[in-house]
Amino acid sequence: MIRILQKHWWVLALRGLVSVTFAAVAFLMPGFTFAVLVTIIGIFLLADGLLATYSGWRLRGEDADWWVAVVEGLLGVGLGVATLVQPEITAALLILFIALWCLITGAFEIALAIRIRKEIENEWQLALAGGISIALGLLMLIQPNAGAVSIAWWIGVYALFFGLLLIGLGLRLRNWAA
Repeated sequence: MIRILQKHWWVLALRGLVSVTFAAVAFLMPGFTFAVLVTIIGIFLLADGLLATYSGWRLRGEDADWWVAVVEGLLGVGLGVATLVQPEITAALLILFIALWCLITGAFEIALAIRIRKEIENEWQLALAGGISIALGLLMLIQPNAGAVSIAWWIGVYALFFGLLLIGLGLRLRNWAA
């Protein structure tokens, strides 16, 4: 499994870059109307889901649990498409979807970090990304009535840390392969 991750280190780094780019938009333009925020979130979920699905699919034949990454990715794709097709989804429902996505993605990331801990150093980066995902999901479940600007900031902070950790892990995998 580690060989596939090393070979496709750029997918993790690209997921991180997409996440950091999204964070920059969330920080620089928090006053976006909710409709625009919904569209940006939909694009982010779709892009991240496609990249996660690709990563999982590439693990086919190398790892018996390849389907876990595919399920994570397909969940992101499904939420992204649903968000883009039905932008009038209520804020509460969108927040619930994002919170659930964060919780499930975080659990998958922690599980993967545990699985690869003996194969790679500093797997804590992936586990920390999972912990941040879970923390944001819980925060959004606890405070669902926060304003759109607050949500943009919460998601921006999450996306920034998540992205930086994935970029770091991707680069570490690239260097480790060398």
